[in-house]
Amino acid sequence: MLKTTRRVGVVLFQLGGPDTLAAIEPFLYNLFCDPDIIDFPFARIGRKPLAKLISTTRARKVQHHYATIGGGSPIRCFTERQALALETELTKQGLDARCFVAMRYWHPFTSEAIAQLRAAQCDEVVLLPLYPQYSSTTTGSSLNEWQRLFRADLLVHAVHGDPAVHNVVPFYRHPMYLDAVIEKIREALARFERPKQAEIIFSAHSVPMSVIAKGDPYQRQIEETVRLLMERGGWPNRHRLCYQSKVGASRWLQPSLHRTLHDLADEKVREVCIVPVAFVSDHVETLGEINHEAREEALRLGITHFEMTAGLNDSPKFISALAQLVWEAVGGAIHSRTAVHANERQLVMEELMTASGD
Repeated sequence: MLKTTRRVGVVLFQLGGPDTLAAIEPFLYNLFCDPDIIDFPFARIGRKPLAKLISTTRARKVQHHYATIGGGSPIRCFTERQALALETELTKQGLDARCFVAMRYWHPFTSEAIAQLRAAQCDEVVLLPLYPQYSSTTTGSSLNEWQRLFRADLLVHAVHGDPAVHNVVPFYRHPMYLDAVIEKIREALARFERPKQAEIIFSAHSVPMSVIAKGDPYQRQIEETVRLLMERGGWPNRHRLCYQSKVGASRWLQPSLHRTLHDLADEKVREVCIVPVAFVSDHVETLGEINHEAREEALRLGITHFEMTAGLNDSPKFISALAQLVWEAVGGAIHSRTAVHANERQLVMEELMTASGD
């Protein structure tokens, strides 16, 4: 790696989650107030009342999910551990790095990360969304919030000589990321008496079809992630893709995890391994929706062996992948695959420009 005397601030973006049961409703209110999530004619007038209605109703429905995993989301804990591990790894590799966590809908908010970044007096900034695949509802929303608040912060503090800002593009194609996921899948399959017989079910967070219709590349990138993992993992197992966490009555990506479990039962499949393919940390959608609710449903349907892969969290392979992404973003990665990774990066950038209409 190329050593540098410049201090680099790395901002890890994540959705966030309520840390107590009382925080569920305000967390959801923040979520549904997001213009990248809720957008319709005259939304500026109706968004907040609608967000209040949805969050109040939804909070009652999801409270049991959080109750089953200890009364709050562990995503902040896992993301802060990722930030600490990444900072340690980058420092070992010769980069003067400071890592900060910016959650979109709950503490620590993006504004808190910006204040910490300013206090650390960083010369460069790397924006690292922890969403492997791009969607306007996740990466897009986080980066939009960053742009709004960071520009305002520069004006308020009369900052001269803005720090150089680098973006880490969606990393679902990155070999080290894929290897980190493959490691977790192999660990889960090893818990089966006949690992090659288990059906691998990739589950991703769903998004509205209206988002996909506008050119959002999320579905394509999810499907490609599944293809790359199966090719690179070399498993002979049958596999399929489904989606989870639908909200509201509009059309979302299908099939749902619920429908898929019923299909598996109808097909007499008795051993399933669920792989949460759009998440890098364990949280309510993995620990609650999959490992608790879906597990119970699967057993009721006659599926006798149900496993879920553990989240990447702060696994050494994943932290190494993040470190390489940071180095590539600042132009400091020197290794034999630099040209290959640069080509992959260019392909992703072209896809995002196409989706945005640029």
